[in-house]
Amino acid sequence: MKEANPWIRIASCRDIPLREGRAVRIGSREVAIFNLGDRFLAIENRCPHKGGPLADGIVSGSTVVCPLHAWKMSLETGKGVSAPSAMSCVETFRTRVEGEIIFVEMNDKCSRPQAPTKDLTVLCGGPGGIAPMTDYSTAAEV
Repeated sequence: MKEANPWIRIASCRDIPLREGRAVRIGSREVAIFNLGDRFLAIENRCPHKGGPLADGIVSGSTVVCPLHAWKMSLETGKGVSAPSAMSCVETFRTRVEGEIIFVEMNDKCSRPQAPTKDLTVLCGGPGGIAPMTDYSTAAEV
C-alpha cells in the first residue's frame, strides 16, 4: 500500500551545523532544514515578502530572520512573528531523525509546481489548526 505522505531522506545530521539552515530541493519545491540542537525543523525556503532564501537567514531560538529584509518567521508554525511579517506565513514540514539521517514528510502537492498566490487568502497551518491570513499584500508577487 502506498504511503499517503512519503518521508524523504534528506541528509545526515552532521551535514547541517548547529543553529544553521540548509536548502534542499525536493521535486519542484525548495525546503530549508534547520538544526536547533535538540531537533530539526523544516519550512519552505522562500520568504513570503520578496522570496528571500530563509535557509541563509539567522536562527534565533525557534525563528529565522530572512537575510534580505529581516522578516522573522517561526520555524515551528511558519507564521511571521513580528511586524511587518506578522500577517504572513510559509509552509512547514514534519521532520524525523532515524539513526543519523534526517527525513522530511512531503505531501502530494509538494511534487507539483506551485502556482502564484497573488490576491489570494494565504492559510497558515499549525498546532492550532488553519488560520486565514487576509493581508493580500504579503502574497507572492508574480
